[in-house]
Amino acid sequence: MLLAAFASLSVVLVGAGSAQAGVGLPPVVSHVPTQEKVVFITIDDGWNHDPEAARILREKRVPASLFLLPGAASYDTAYFTGLVGQGRVTVENHTVNHPDLTTLDAAGKDAEVCGAGEQVEAAFGRAPKLLRPPYGAVNDEVRLAAKACGVKALVTWTYDFTTWGETPPTPRLKSGDIVLLHFTPTLAADLRRALDAARAAGLKPAALMPHLRSSGVL
Repeated sequence: MLLAAFASLSVVLVGAGSAQAGVGLPPVVSHVPTQEKVVFITIDDGWNHDPEAARILREKRVPASLFLLPGAASYDTAYFTGLVGQGRVTVENHTVNHPDLTTLDAAGKDAEVCGAGEQVEAAFGRAPKLLRPPYGAVNDEVRLAAKACGVKALVTWTYDFTTWGETPPTPRLKSGDIVLLHFTPTLAADLRRALDAARAAGLKPAALMPHLRSSGVL
C-alpha cells in the first residue's frame, strides 16, 4: 500500500514559504498564499455539539472545514449532517483516534487516515480530500501515507482561537490565514471572536479547497 521510496524524494517549498515538501507529495499548508481578502475557518474534533455554534454557522452561512473524528461525530451525526445540508461547511479527515501520526508504522498510519476517510465518506457521502494531522505533527512518511489515502493537502493552521483555560490574545488576521477552532463548550464564543477579528481586518471567511486550487497550492 505505502511506497518505500523515501530516499528519492527531493525537497521544495510550499504554501507560505516555510513548509518543506517531497516532490509529488501533498503539501502541508498553514497559510494560503492569496491576495484575496479572505480567511479560512476550520473546526476540529467534534465532541461538543453546541446548538449555538451550529446556529452561527448556519445563519451566517460561514464557510468552514470541519476536521471531525468519526467517533465524535457518530453519536449525533444529525448535528453535522444538518450543518452540511443547511450551511456552507465540508467534513474533512482528522484520523480515527487522534494519534501523533509520526509515531506510527505504515500500517498504523494507513488505518488512521484511510480508516477515517472511509468512515467520513460513509456518514456524509463525500470522501474527504484534506487531512488535519493531529497536533500538526507531519513528516514525509505521514504525507506519503496521506497521499495513499487520497488526501490532496495536509492542513495545519496560522492561529488557534480556541479557549484553552483562558481566552488567548486575538491576533490581527491577514489574507490567507487559517483559523483553528475546536468543538468545545466555548466554540460559539471563539467563533464570534474569530469572525470579529476577520471583520476588523477587512476579511471574509471563504471555502478552503477552492482557494487551495486557485492559489496554486494544489
